[in-house]
Parts: sequence; C-alpha cells; structure tokens
Amino acid sequence: MFESPAFAQATNGGTAAGGGMNMAAFINMVFPLVLIFVIFYVLMIRPQQKRMKQHQEMLGGVKPRDIAVTTGGLIGKVTKVDENEVELEVAQGVRVRVVKSMLSDVRPHGAKAAND
Repeated sequence: MFESPAFAQATNGGTAAGGGMNMAAFINMVFPLVLIFVIFYVLMIRPQQKRMKQHQEMLGGVKPRDIAVTTGGLIGKVTKVDENEVELEVAQGVRVRVVKSMLSDVRPHGAKAAND
C-alpha cells in the first residue's frame, strides 16, 4: 500500500547495457578511501609503533639499581633482571617479581626511590 514500484533508468553518461565506469568516477570513489587510510596511518598507527619501539628499548636497558614503575603503580628499586622478569625491592626487605613487559617507566639509578 505504501510502496511504489521502482524502475531502472539509464543515465545520460552511461549505457543501458551494463556500461563500465569511467576513470574519473573510479578515482572519485577510491581517493577518499586512500586519503582516510593515509590520515589514519599518520595520526594513529605510526605514533603507536614509535611508542612501542621506545618501550621495548627501555625494557632492554633495565639494569639493577634502576628505579622502576609498574603499570599497577608500584615503585621500587630493581635488584635482579632476568630475561622475562624483574625483581623489585618495594620496601626494606620486601621484594616483588614483576614481568618485564609490565614496567611502565624506568628511571636511572640516580633518581630517588620510594623506599629510600
């Protein structure tokens, strides 16, 4: 009752028998998608890759006597470094083992620790 029949019509620029798309129309459809991807890459993907690289370098350079901050907020002095784990002294005589990738910041050993 509320529907009206739709009839296919040929446009003036194309042919009625399944004509192809011209190059200008193709560029007008693809260019915005490419532009969006380039903007997305420059604003989001590239900075994230740089942050990941800096974080990996920081984790590779952690050594004993450095001050480390975990993602959970613990601050302590690094006492032992293994391949995948770090041992932190968070208070006098209290040591905690932490997975290396869970460190959010590493400060040089000249900085003041929370437990000193």
